[in-house]
Amino acid sequence: MTLLILAAALWIFIHIGVSGTRLRDAVVVRLGEGRFMIAFSVASAVSILLLVLAWQNAETTFLWAAPGWLRWILAFVMLAAFVLFMASHKRNPTAVGNKGLGEEPRGIQRITRHPMLWSFALWAGVHLIGNGDTASLAFFGAFLVTALAGMPSIDAKLARRQPEAWRGFAAKTSILPFGAILAGRNRLALSEIGWMPPVVGLVLWAALLHFHRGIFGVPALIIGG
Repeated sequence: MTLLILAAALWIFIHIGVSGTRLRDAVVVRLGEGRFMIAFSVASAVSILLLVLAWQNAETTFLWAAPGWLRWILAFVMLAAFVLFMASHKRNPTAVGNKGLGEEPRGIQRITRHPMLWSFALWAGVHLIGNGDTASLAFFGAFLVTALAGMPSIDAKLARRQPEAWRGFAAKTSILPFGAILAGRNRLALSEIGWMPPVVGLVLWAALLHFHRGIFGVPALIIGG
């Protein structure tokens, strides 16, 4: 369990303590953007490999068992995660970098400017609650913390790069899903998202729900539980 906690801490440090911070800016000045991205990609790959291996071999203690009705709720939350993930590939602000901030927010950006990170946050939260053991708390908790803390971290990075463009972009969008829409700063336009993300998300969700036991060894749902 100690190795799992250390691996989780390493993952969080790399993605929150380095990426999106002024430490990243300082390292980029010394290495250059290209070399930094190579080093960051290698470090991320190594850290997630360590995290997975530590989780697979960690001793764990069960804290709670999710009842059947809760597992159904969690399953439908995962559907939202799949749709957000698919929609994020059309217009993903986390990959905007120095481009696109001056454009009018469209599609999924009207709902949230971090659809991919929200999909990861929902995935991690669902599995943390559904598994209910200490190893899962450390493993999925690391991804949950990274996703939630990564949103303001990315915002801060983009604000430093293009402060004027960022202010206009942020004024019409929100981290919290539907926040800008409910505040009257934007509007819902489902046609801009299109049919592909929800349809593909639904198909992938249904497939994984069906094959979850075969792939991961445990059922996603307990019928009659």
